[in-house]
Amino acid sequence: MNRFENMDTFIRVVETGSISGAADRAGVAKSAVSRRLKELEEHLGVQLFHRTTRQMNLTDSGRAYYHQCVRILEDVLEAELATSQAHGTLKGRLKVALPQTFGLMHMGPAINEFLLAHPQIEFELDFNDRSADLVQEGFDLAVRIAKLPDSSLIARRLAPVKHVLCGSPAYLEEHGVPQSLDDLANHQCLVYSLIRDSEHWLFNSAEGELEKVKIHPYLKTSSGEFLRSAAVDGSGLVYLPLFIVFKEIEQGTLVPLLSEHTRSELNAYAIYPQTRHLSRRVRVFVDFLVKRFEGVPYWDRCLHS
Repeated sequence: MNRFENMDTFIRVVETGSISGAADRAGVAKSAVSRRLKELEEHLGVQLFHRTTRQMNLTDSGRAYYHQCVRILEDVLEAELATSQAHGTLKGRLKVALPQTFGLMHMGPAINEFLLAHPQIEFELDFNDRSADLVQEGFDLAVRIAKLPDSSLIARRLAPVKHVLCGSPAYLEEHGVPQSLDDLANHQCLVYSLIRDSEHWLFNSAEGELEKVKIHPYLKTSSGEFLRSAAVDGSGLVYLPLFIVFKEIEQGTLVPLLSEHTRSELNAYAIYPQTRHLSRRVRVFVDFLVKRFEGVPYWDRCLHS
C-alpha cells in the first residue's frame, strides 16, 4: 500500500465529493480510486464515509482524518521545497482561527504584511469569538484573548490586553460621571453577551484586589464593535478592551472613567497543538506575530498621551 498516494486520493474524493470526480482529477480509473479507499479504511480500521447511492458524506473519523491528511501532505511539500530551494520559500495553507474584532482590527493588517513577504502562503481565516477545537477542525493555530487554562495547547504571548470603562461626553453630561464603582448601579451599561457572567463587571481595586461589581445591563450584544458604536452614540457606559476603543478615546468621542480601577490584565496568545510536528510556515508566522506586537501595544498609548 502506498500510504501517501492513498491519502492524496482520499483528499481528492472529499474535495470533489465523489469517486468519479477524484478519478477525473487524478487521471485514473474509478476502480483505482475505490481500491485505494478500501485499502485505507482497512488499514485504519474505521469507516471514512457514509455512502449512499447519490452521495458520500464524511464520518466524524473521516473528517478528523481529512484535516490531518491535508496537514501532512502540505508539510511534505514544504519539506521538499525547503530542501530543493536555497531560499526556503514558504508555501502551503495556514488555517487560522481569529477573534472577530481583534482579528479584523489588528490581525488583518499583520496578515497582509506577512503575505507581502510570503506570497505563496494561502490563508484560510475564520473570524469568530467561539473557542474552536483546533485539532478536530483542522486549524494550524488560533489567536485567543484569555487567561488560558492548562491544556494540551502551546501558547505564545503576543500582547497584553487591558480593559477600560468609558462613555461619551453627551451621555456623561446627561447622566453624570461615576465617581466610584458603586455608582455603576445607577448607569445604563452596555454589555458583551459572550462573557460568562453578563450581570457583573470585574475590576481590580487600587490595592490589587478583585472587585465584582453588580450592573444592570441596558443592552447586550456579542459584537464589541456594536457596543463601541452604541457608547459613542450616547446609549450608555461600556467596559471594553482598549484595542476596540483606543481611536475613540484619542478622538475624544469616548472618555475613560475610573482609571484607578483596572481589569485584571488578559493577554492575546497565538496557540497551536503540541501533538504534531510544527510546520515551518506556522513557526515563521508565529515568530512574525510575536515580533510585530512586541513592546507596548499601540492601542494602549491613548491612555499615556
